[in-house]
Amino acid sequence: MKLDVLFSPVQTDELFFTGKTTVVIDVLRASSTIITALANGAKEVVPVGTIEFAVKVSGGIFGGQTLLGGERNAKKIEGFALGNSPSEYTKEVVSGRTIVFYSTNGSRAIVKAKYSANLFVCSFNNLSALAKHLKKLGEDIIILCSANNNFLSLEDSVCAGMLVHELIAENNMINLTDGSKSALTLFKSFGKNILKLLSETDHGVLLINNGFESDLKACAEFNSTEVIPFYSGNVLKVLK
Repeated sequence: MKLDVLFSPVQTDELFFTGKTTVVIDVLRASSTIITALANGAKEVVPVGTIEFAVKVSGGIFGGQTLLGGERNAKKIEGFALGNSPSEYTKEVVSGRTIVFYSTNGSRAIVKAKYSANLFVCSFNNLSALAKHLKKLGEDIIILCSANNNFLSLEDSVCAGMLVHELIAENNMINLTDGSKSALTLFKSFGKNILKLLSETDHGVLLINNGFESDLKACAEFNSTEVIPFYSGNVLKVLK
């Protein structure tokens, strides 16, 4: 097995992912929000690359059971039912519903990796469950960090490093690229206290300053669920 980590989607194009096994990480907050929505009974999440396409896709093709969710520059988008706070995606709100989802970084990274043979979404919330599944799968893996407006995101990089750490446990046959070695080093340096890490990153500070400090606590919960979002047919559903 070969493990690689890309620290930003800008490093490559869509066709690079063709046939590959890819894990997309956007800790603050898209990954955590998507996982929460599916854990609370959402039928599916449809990640989109633009706000305009989100509005177009939501126009009735899912039988009136559609909610628009997401954010632009940390703020809820005008006309959307939901923002990008995990706490908004409760069972009462999302159960049985389709969520058409746009975010500044995370949904765009998922869309970029859409040609992957296997495409999963990871955060601290479901990390060990996903690591266990990936070990069983036994394929080469690309971990794609959503980044922060195409610049390195420390929280995504540390989460990627933690995933690498779990994947290489008790397995000396895994080949690590420079990217995965770098992510592993960042995890060992900054991964001891996840909430402290999130509160000190560039994006974490932005969220705190905009009143989303409680989101950091939700995103810092380690292994709070075994739900694994899996991308197929242009939508994310719970991997069975």
